[in-house]
Amino acid sequence: MKLSPAVITLFVATTEAFTVAPTGHGTSKINMIINGETETASEKVASVFSKLPEENAVVDKLVKTNFPGAISNKDLATRVVELLGEKGFKPSNTLLATSLCADELARELEDEFVEIYGNNFNLGGLSGFPFAGNTGFGAMAAHIPDDGFCLVIHGPHVGITKEGQIGKVERSGIALVDNCCGSAIAASNYLKGITDGGATITPKIQQFTDFQQGAVQELILPFGKRLGRAENRMRELPYALYDSQEALVTDIVNTGKGGIKKGLAVLGGIQIN
Repeated sequence: MKLSPAVITLFVATTEAFTVAPTGHGTSKINMIINGETETASEKVASVFSKLPEENAVVDKLVKTNFPGAISNKDLATRVVELLGEKGFKPSNTLLATSLCADELARELEDEFVEIYGNNFNLGGLSGFPFAGNTGFGAMAAHIPDDGFCLVIHGPHVGITKEGQIGKVERSGIALVDNCCGSAIAASNYLKGITDGGATITPKIQQFTDFQQGAVQELILPFGKRLGRAENRMRELPYALYDSQEALVTDIVNTGKGGIKKGLAVLGGIQIN
């Protein structure tokens, strides 16, 4: 899996925020205690990714051609650990919170960060939108260790096949090449029906049994012209979703930042499956 990171922002106790520049080649020693032994977070990253197969160079090139700036989960985790370690984030004093899609493919990145930082507080739902909202964020903030930090990771995801088809993914054990992200594509199709003039607006968009999908469809409405003009709609779709989610995450953070203890780091980007 690759990730196209957009920005990592740190909110400290004074609520002053800054955008972090790319990290250099420095090292950090972040200590954590596991079963009586001391292990640095950097060593934990190395342990997590040592179990995984080597990257496929052909697939790597394909992904980076379609999504410039994409990096591997390993490179991302290494940079995040080094950067946040300089600010005092440790596995022992940091709560992980994610707002990622409900799709099982989104768990890969999440699980890797859980192995580094520990338990995860889930804020997300379909397409990666933070459906836990202000109430969920407030509950999460109360679970941050005393004098500790929180790392929030959020963003949509998108599939790409080995032939380079964006918006599709090959799932293990399933012959069918499936949509990815299915929720996002369904919302895009709904929006296209509106902008093309062929859709009928229905009050069922807000029905409780599918309210998350109804919300995704409404939240993507402002991007109709942008997606209609895109050279590749499926490639542009996750970027539009990210922009919508970034606005929501920022609003939720600004509303609930009073409950943050020592600091909060927010990492946003697009997962590429």
